[in-house]
Amino acid sequence: MERVEAELFTDGGNDAVVRLPGRNFPGVLIQGDTLSILQTDVAELVELCAAGDLEEAGHVASLLHSDLEEKLQRYTEALEAHGLRRPF
Repeated sequence: MERVEAELFTDGGNDAVVRLPGRNFPGVLIQGDTLSILQTDVAELVELCAAGDLEEAGHVASLLHSDLEEKLQRYTEALEAHGLRRPF
């Protein structure tokens, strides 16, 4: 393990916007439990698609999209608040 100083652009919540040394742009720190939930949700979506349950798959996809959209919005707002351009 290496200890480094990082720049924190938001509060240290579940999806903190952080820039590590040597990086041009910040990233989003996603806690392990949240990452596991995202993976489980994507696995469920894959299973629903494979089973042909497109209505439920659409519902799960919509929830995933909303969650990721919120994280991206938080990231974008953090960059704007600190005068940084977006990398996309």
